[in-house]
Amino acid sequence: MKLIVTGGAGFIGSEFVRQAVRKNHAVVVVDKLSYAGDLARLKDVQDSITFYKADITDKDAIKQIFAKEKPDAVVHFAAESHVDRSILNADEFLTTNLIGTHTLLDCAKEHKVGRFINISTDEVYGELGEQGQFCEDSPLNPNSPYSVSKASADMLGRAYFRTYKLPVITIRPSNNYGPWQYPEKLLPVVIVKALKNEPIPVYGKGANVREWFYVADCANAILTILEKGKEGEVYNISSGDERKNIDVVKTILSLLGKDESLITFVKDRPGHDFRYAMNSNKVKRECGWKPEVGFDEGIRKTVEWCLKHQDWLFEKIKDLEGYWKKVYKV
Repeated sequence: MKLIVTGGAGFIGSEFVRQAVRKNHAVVVVDKLSYAGDLARLKDVQDSITFYKADITDKDAIKQIFAKEKPDAVVHFAAESHVDRSILNADEFLTTNLIGTHTLLDCAKEHKVGRFINISTDEVYGELGEQGQFCEDSPLNPNSPYSVSKASADMLGRAYFRTYKLPVITIRPSNNYGPWQYPEKLLPVVIVKALKNEPIPVYGKGANVREWFYVADCANAILTILEKGKEGEVYNISSGDERKNIDVVKTILSLLGKDESLITFVKDRPGHDFRYAMNSNKVKRECGWKPEVGFDEGIRKTVEWCLKHQDWLFEKIKDLEGYWKKVYKV
């Protein structure tokens, strides 16, 4: 199957590309290589893919790529994805995540693409209290500019399925972590700060709960849904591994042999969702998928990878020092 993978040089997209190549799919990567994109993530498969540097909001460029490559399916990862950045400035999130998705849906419709996999997020559901899980038919209640932009893209995809019969499938993953994650997200921030013996910023008291999902499992789930999922459906994909942020931080410090005195509690993020948790029984039942990497194994693998790739991490943080000061006020 020939796939156009948008955002294929990103964190989750690149893991998907690596796995898709191993399964002998013909992969065309489209990525504008923004600050969080990096072709180094694709070095192991660079000779097996076709790459286009292009912005998904550039309709002429995207039309040309579709006309030339004639894909069987589109797997759409490309997005502005960090909540903190969306709070500082929502403009790019609305442009890329909504207008960019619209461009891709139009091109997919014009070229009668056989499948359009729209990658969303658990954040479109809003927040939960101490109990409960989100199911695919839970109401959408996004609380940040980022999650609003993703919920909007979700609904646009659904509209193209209903109105134009474009075979769209929506996938909502829980919180990913693992190798190659750009160090603006919690885990790599903690690892980098700990390695530098610098204060580790933690919002509030660190009581917010996330469902931690190893990136290789996420990519495998998406591949499985690409092959076995039903058109027009929504699939939650998640690990079942819930952890408070503070417990994740302490686990990383323990693995690195660092003292918990590095933890510095900072003013909470505006509108910070308390807890996310998703029921992913549907994908297990309909597609036969299940996660393979538990949190203890996944966090160990992540820390080991970061220790082996410190050059990459420290190169990436050169442009983040000012950003961290804006976000965490430390």
